[in-house]
Amino acid sequence: MFSKFVSRRDFLNYGKFSLLFLLNSCSNHSSKIKIALQNSFYPESFIDTIPKDWKQEKVNFESIHLQKNRRTISNSDFTLINDGWITSINFEEFEKINQYPLIKNLDKRSINFLKSFNQNQSSKLFPIGVVPYTIIIKNNKELINPARTSWDFLLSKKLTGKIIFPKSPRIILSISQKINSSNSLKKLKSQAMLFDDKNMLNWLINSDACVAIVPYSLCSKYLKIDPRLSLVFPNQGVPLMWHFLLSRSNLNNAILIKWIKSLENKSIVDKLVSQGWYLPFNSDYLQSKYKSEISSILGPSQKCWENSWSFHVLTNEQKINLKDFWNKSLTP
Repeated sequence: MFSKFVSRRDFLNYGKFSLLFLLNSCSNHSSKIKIALQNSFYPESFIDTIPKDWKQEKVNFESIHLQKNRRTISNSDFTLINDGWITSINFEEFEKINQYPLIKNLDKRSINFLKSFNQNQSSKLFPIGVVPYTIIIKNNKELINPARTSWDFLLSKKLTGKIIFPKSPRIILSISQKINSSNSLKKLKSQAMLFDDKNMLNWLINSDACVAIVPYSLCSKYLKIDPRLSLVFPNQGVPLMWHFLLSRSNLNNAILIKWIKSLENKSIVDKLVSQGWYLPFNSDYLQSKYKSEISSILGPSQKCWENSWSFHVLTNEQKINLKDFWNKSLTP
């Protein structure tokens, strides 16, 4: 019966080949590079640079302690995270990454910021992007010039109850410290319409709000479709949001280096900057993106960059003090 169609030996050989093919397919799938990231933080131009043969694993650091997210990160080769969620991860799960040759490519700004972390953290964090916050003004062209000069314009009476702030006491406090007025934090908070990190631009567009303070990388597409919106970077500087890469294994060094080096392609750099993402590397072309003479829709001026600030990780005592200070500013 077998001879009519295929011999028993051939049949068994076919079975062996099928099994080998299946095992090989499973092996290739399991060896695929995995990178965990919270997609909402990254512009399309950056997501597009991630190698197509890598598997992107979605994670939400707001619920990092949930089993699903812990498992996702522990099963991924690399993790992308911004500085606001650094305290949400277990650094013991990651390998040192700044021993790679790539550390030599970092610029002074990123090296100085790394020094604000303890040695165990800084050795495992690779700065891969810095995003400046920006001021978005709706239908108030007369506010643009004052906003370019300083943050004082936020206390304008016409903005009372019409400003959308980030949902971060630390960012708001840092801005209040730039304002030339007594009790600036209390006055600034009285100007708020709401505090939001996820839907601030939707609120700005669809409400009576006039101003929103948002990460540059989250608003570039809105500026292209809504002529009512103007973008401003004060010369006093802006808060900076840093993004880091962490690695769970040093077995993929060559693959990692190849990807990061590819980011320095001039056309990629231009696309990233156009969507508010700046690479903190020291090449001449990259550094030229930080040296604009004037602030514009293309980004902050060199003066704004020089006056901008980053946020180091707070100790428990500092967190308590910040909370107390914030709560006291709420009292009459």
